[in-house]
Amino acid sequence: MKKPQFINGEIYHIYNRGVEKRNIFNSDKDYLRFIHDLFEFNDTAPAGKFSQGRLSEVSPPKVKREMIVEILCLCLMPNHYHLIIRQLVDNGVILFMKKLGTGYTMFFNKKYQRVGALFQGCFKAILVESEDYLKYLSCYVHLNPVELIQENWKEEGIKDWKAASYFIESYRWSSYLDYIGKENFPSITSRNFLNQLFNGPEDYKRFINELLIKDLAEIKNLFLE
Repeated sequence: MKKPQFINGEIYHIYNRGVEKRNIFNSDKDYLRFIHDLFEFNDTAPAGKFSQGRLSEVSPPKVKREMIVEILCLCLMPNHYHLIIRQLVDNGVILFMKKLGTGYTMFFNKKYQRVGALFQGCFKAILVESEDYLKYLSCYVHLNPVELIQENWKEEGIKDWKAASYFIESYRWSSYLDYIGKENFPSITSRNFLNQLFNGPEDYKRFINELLIKDLAEIKNLFLE
């Protein structure tokens, strides 16, 4: 897939998965390390401004930094991830993803005594061209964990929407909790656009649940292989 041109102020759907579809997260500590890296590498300065690999709290320490991208949404799955980000500085997306990919791969390979690439090539990127697209894309990203309780939900629809709703509300490795008012990793994402597209956390939660009940037609064009 040819990458779009990365322009300051524009929003992009960024995603990638493990090489050969292998898991890129094997434990809670792996997920936490990736969350840690999302914070630490989002800076014009070199990494290392706070303790490496010790993200044990809900939020990273408060340090002065100059972000290179704005992370709007995220979802981490066992063998892939989704990010919705806005570029803030020239070449910000490329720089951030290079730091993130290299840093996490080095951590993972050292921990599991492996060598070589962890991700399936370079990250994929799609330009978000409208607010309506962004609205449904955020829902698609936050609905990804449903796959863990119903593997074929994208093809067959969601069989038990109440169970799916409960599951995504309890799934920690996503920004959905922060979007519905449950503090999880609030320092990682910038959620101001929520108030522009929805009338607060309850309205966003209602919108998600309505999609769960429906046939998902509004987001089927976002499904990725």
